[in-house]
Order: sequence, then C-alpha cells, then structure tokens
Amino acid sequence: MAKVDVAFSLTGSSIPVDHGYCLFSAVSRVVPQVHKSREIGIHPISGRLIGSRTLALTPTSCLTLRLPQEQLGQVLPLAGKLLQLGDSRVRVGVPHTRALRPSKRLYSRVVIIKGFSEPQLFLDAVVRQLAALGIHGEASLVEQQGVADSNVGKLSGSHSPYLRRTVRICSKDIVGFAVLVGNLRENDSVLLQETGIGGRRRFGCGVFVPVKE
Repeated sequence: MAKVDVAFSLTGSSIPVDHGYCLFSAVSRVVPQVHKSREIGIHPISGRLIGSRTLALTPTSCLTLRLPQEQLGQVLPLAGKLLQLGDSRVRVGVPHTRALRPSKRLYSRVVIIKGFSEPQLFLDAVVRQLAALGIHGEASLVEQQGVADSNVGKLSGSHSPYLRRTVRICSKDIVGFAVLVGNLRENDSVLLQETGIGGRRRFGCGVFVPVKE
C-alpha cells in the first residue's frame, strides 16, 4: 500500500521538544481514525531550540503525517484547527501532499525498539529488523560530536557518544536512539520510509526521512 506525506503549515510561537505524545493526542481528537490506525506515522515537528526543552516554530515548521494515500481524505479536517500541545497552542494551516522519494541515506530522529536501550544491542536489533524487511543498507547510530570529543581516552560504557533520546509517553520515559541508514537501493529506501522500524511511529518514532546533503 503506497504511502505519502501530507504536510500542514503551522502558526504559533513555540512547542515542547518532546511533543510526540501530546501531538498524537491532539490530532486524534480532531481525526479519531488516527488513534485507531497502525498505518499512520506522525513526523516530529522541526523548529529552533530555545532552551527549557522548548522549540520555537519557524516558517518551515509543519505537521506532517505519513499515511496510505487512500486515507488522505481522513486527515484533511485538520486544516484550520487549533491544537493544544502541552502549554502551547498551534494553528494548523493548508496541507500539501508529497510522494516519498528514494534517497541513499535516510535518518530518523529517534527509533525505539522495546527491550533495547544499550547502543550495541540496540544497533544489532536495528540490523535484524532491516533484514526481516529484506532491506539492504548500512545502519549506524548518530553520534553527538561534543560528547564523543569529551570522551576521548575514557573507557566506554556510561560515556556513550551516541545520540540517545527519551520520549515521554503516559508519564513514562522510553529510551531510543537517532539512526542513520545508508547505501540504500531505491526500492529499499522507499520501503523503509513506508514501514519504518521499531515502534511508536504515531508518536514520531521510527519515521525516516532523506538526509539533506
């Protein structure tokens, strides 16, 4: 089932950095089908970090849903709605639709795989999930360069340089990592974007996008 991205412009001032769960809840209140669907993923909203775990919205900030193209009409009622995200409110604007395009390198801001919170074991689980989908690519975890530099010469372990992120869902913090998959063939690239890996895609996890070169 072919999927597309539908992106709605946003107006507002700022939103929480960790907004996956509250965004899913707000969208589901307007479009109940989103709550029931296992085929829909919601991209994290981009913005500019301004401290206190807050993102300032920018002219390119969008609410973007990845869904089967047959379900596109279900989410159009989001246009014009006011969404409550924590203590912030954003107004949803006009949507535009774009096809998924192949890219040799794909990135996900955070991937969550239940039962795996240590870097190497997590990466091994990523590789297994890609293999189960028949996807050939080179998976790696994204490093935080500042942390990596500060740990030169130190023992590995608690000083992991990898970009570990937590997602709060129902008052519980769940650990994941930023993931990069490279050297992808065109068909595999589109398949990975359509299916994702790990869980919690409705909360912005495991949603892959092309790397901007």
